[in-house]
Amino acid sequence: MSNAILHQMHRIVIVGGGAGGLELATRLGDTLGRRGRAQVTLVERSRTHLWKPLLHEFAAGSMDIDHHALPYLAQARWHHFRFQRGSMHGLDRARRVVLVAPTFDEDGRELIPRREIPYDTLVIAVGSHTNDFGTPGAREHALSLDMTEQAELFHQRLVNACIRANAQAGPLRPEQLHVAIIGAGATGVELAAELHKTTRELVAYGLDKINPEKDVQLTLIEAAPRILPAVPERLSKAAAELLRGLNVRVLTNERVTAVAADSVTTASGAKIPAELTVWAAGIKAPDFLREIGGLETNRLNQLVVHDTLQTTRDPDIFALGDCAACPWPGKERGVPPTAQAAHQLATHLARMLARRLEGKPLKSWRYRDFGSLVSLGEYSTVGSLMGALFGGTMFVEGMFARFMYVSLYRMHLYALHGFAKTLFDTLARMITRRTEPRVKLH
Repeated sequence: MSNAILHQMHRIVIVGGGAGGLELATRLGDTLGRRGRAQVTLVERSRTHLWKPLLHEFAAGSMDIDHHALPYLAQARWHHFRFQRGSMHGLDRARRVVLVAPTFDEDGRELIPRREIPYDTLVIAVGSHTNDFGTPGAREHALSLDMTEQAELFHQRLVNACIRANAQAGPLRPEQLHVAIIGAGATGVELAAELHKTTRELVAYGLDKINPEKDVQLTLIEAAPRILPAVPERLSKAAAELLRGLNVRVLTNERVTAVAADSVTTASGAKIPAELTVWAAGIKAPDFLREIGGLETNRLNQLVVHDTLQTTRDPDIFALGDCAACPWPGKERGVPPTAQAAHQLATHLARMLARRLEGKPLKSWRYRDFGSLVSLGEYSTVGSLMGALFGGTMFVEGMFARFMYVSLYRMHLYALHGFAKTLFDTLARMITRRTEPRVKLH
């Protein structure tokens, strides 16, 4: 880094306000931004931040988005960074500028024009979205849970489906009140369990013509031999038994080949009626990242990075989170796209960017795997913990596992707000939950 850069206000631009990007912007704002050592800018298309692992609960209606959304403008003011709303659509490495597409309002009028944001250090943290593998009908007829808007849309369609079924005079059509969830990873399994609970609570609010045990049917479809293929087999079996006990239909070794408005078809020829379909199988980084600015990407559009998190073709550009192909020494695959990985990446990179401003060499990042947890709503939580601490695996279930699962979200809130605000916010939500319906009704 040249002396000229060290003697001017260093411009750090972070693109993407997900778990990793927002934690990084907050940490850098509190350290470098507040002290005038750097100008920190966060670029994000949405107005508010939500922790992505909770989207299945918002979709099912067990959580209200309005109670958990964090405005980026407020966070920026509180933590000494700048917020620029918009979507990155290009990169000019020669001029060191990020190209941001115009933003439009709800009526289609231009809100913010196309613009360029200069940087000295760029961090790309744009996350990932669902990969439908080009399956016919998936884009038109299946919803994914990548963004807040999609979770809200699914919930609205679920509520409307129940109201419509309760009001009609004739019998239900074969697909009515049937939900097909494609992909039995953590998102699919957690959504199935939440929907079992919330649909019964929703029906209890005056929809007395619907029999939730008979009329509401949930089908979980997985191409692999078992659900939750990324976790130990013991946990997979425990989750499958619990779901079947809840009358969730679990299909494994079934690859979806087509999605229609009223059904899902698999490679075996099975046709599964479904009024609502959720695609939760596979992820990839956004398409605009494919070789953006001449940077190296893999087949999933992820930016290939060194163990310092610098991209392979430009040391001034870093990547973290789901959009980065981070090496995991000793493993065939890279670091998994999880919230705990994003948290560790943000913590490490915040320290390294401070060192970089001081002209010190960067240290390598090493992922520490603390296990995995899968929430089955109020019914149970299963997981494995402490694998990185003791060299083995400790299986956990029930209340202790649920406590650890909830703690992951609290850690994220702590990184954004500190201890006092997180504590008061948690207490306030506990009180609010006792004065409102247990399920969102609109």
